[in-house]
Amino acid sequence: MADEIGNPKIRGPKDPVKKGELVEIKSLIKHPMESGSRKDKATDALIPAHFIESVVVEYAGKQVVKATWSGAVSKDPFFSFFVKADVTGPLKMTWKDNKGQSFSAEATITVA
Repeated sequence: MADEIGNPKIRGPKDPVKKGELVEIKSLIKHPMESGSRKDKATDALIPAHFIESVVVEYAGKQVVKATWSGAVSKDPFFSFFVKADVTGPLKMTWKDNKGQSFSAEATITVA
């Protein structure tokens, strides 16, 4: 299952944006997002819970998004949100799961 986890991606605007403009950020991460209540069809045993618990986004060193997730989120979750572009700076997104694994990805927002 290790090959089914990770490889986070985030995408923001490709071109410079105007100061104060709202920009859409899109993200995708490979993760099984098992709730712990689904059974393995072959063995009838419960599949252990394994899901992303938190997503934190920092833009230019300031936290701009914090989300708490559960096993109710679908496999390989896609997440999009808007950020007000005030300065040119890095955008870092970090996902943490209930098994202690952490994944992160970065992009840059450029303000013209």
